[in-house]
Amino acid sequence: MSALGELTRLKGAKAVGKKQNKAAYLFLAPWFVGLALVTIGPMLASLGLSFTRYNLLSPPKFNGLDNYVRMWEDERLHTALQVTFTYVLVSVPLQLAVALFLAIILDRGLRGLAFYRSAFYLPSLLGASVAIAMLWRQIFGVDGLINQVLAWFGIEGQGWISSPDTALGTLMILHVWTFGSPMIIFLAGLRQIPSMYYEAAAVDGANRRQQLFRITIPLLTPIIFFNAVLQLIGTFQSFTQAYIVSGGTGGPVDSTLFYTLYLYQQGFANFNMGYASAMAWLLLIITALLTVVAFWSSKFWVFYDDEN
Repeated sequence: MSALGELTRLKGAKAVGKKQNKAAYLFLAPWFVGLALVTIGPMLASLGLSFTRYNLLSPPKFNGLDNYVRMWEDERLHTALQVTFTYVLVSVPLQLAVALFLAIILDRGLRGLAFYRSAFYLPSLLGASVAIAMLWRQIFGVDGLINQVLAWFGIEGQGWISSPDTALGTLMILHVWTFGSPMIIFLAGLRQIPSMYYEAAAVDGANRRQQLFRITIPLLTPIIFFNAVLQLIGTFQSFTQAYIVSGGTGGPVDSTLFYTLYLYQQGFANFNMGYASAMAWLLLIITALLTVVAFWSSKFWVFYDDEN
């Protein structure tokens, strides 16, 4: 009798589980529809267009691998890749360093922490906007705020945006300024480090600098890795800043020609949508390969507290 009761109970639990699964799938259905129509569908369409000659005005014509072969001979594409890689390799580490530095300061329990946390996070919300990009263009212009401050010290300024030697640097500063999002993540990670490690280190005579490099940073490497991957992927997709600051040209002398900006020029200015689709897939491949390399390298420098 007890066996029969147990069997009945298991059947009832299984039925309840099926009902719960149906409810979960029902609530997830809008997301799956959006994934298929907004993400997977356009991706497959762009993959097909990458093998065609398509100008948006006439039907696409299949041209095989011509678009991909053309990329090897496109000098502006090579310039765009160089500019983008320089931008990513310089601005991402600087942004993470600033974010970690401020997170460590805020973790010490400043008065008004909630205000500072919100104030520092605000640039992450506004940094990619058109308004901030236009403001940045004014700040680094010939008559902008930077040159006005330099004039107080008797230093003659220049057109930071109009000079090919400094134009990309201004965009790097703008990216570093949007440190709020990784800073909040770093702050959450710092709050998860057990205080007993610092207490034991203090007993052993370790100073703050030694605690930072022997405890804080090693235990924070999973968060550093997470932030680095997110910022790496996001920075490769940067577009608005370069478009607004350069007026959509990537100038001066292609010094701010981000890959995404050149892709936009090919697709929507020159109407080479097939070539732009091939460029989009090249960007996807580059980002995916760098992400794979990042995950592979993580086993050498990322420390997890639960490891044996």
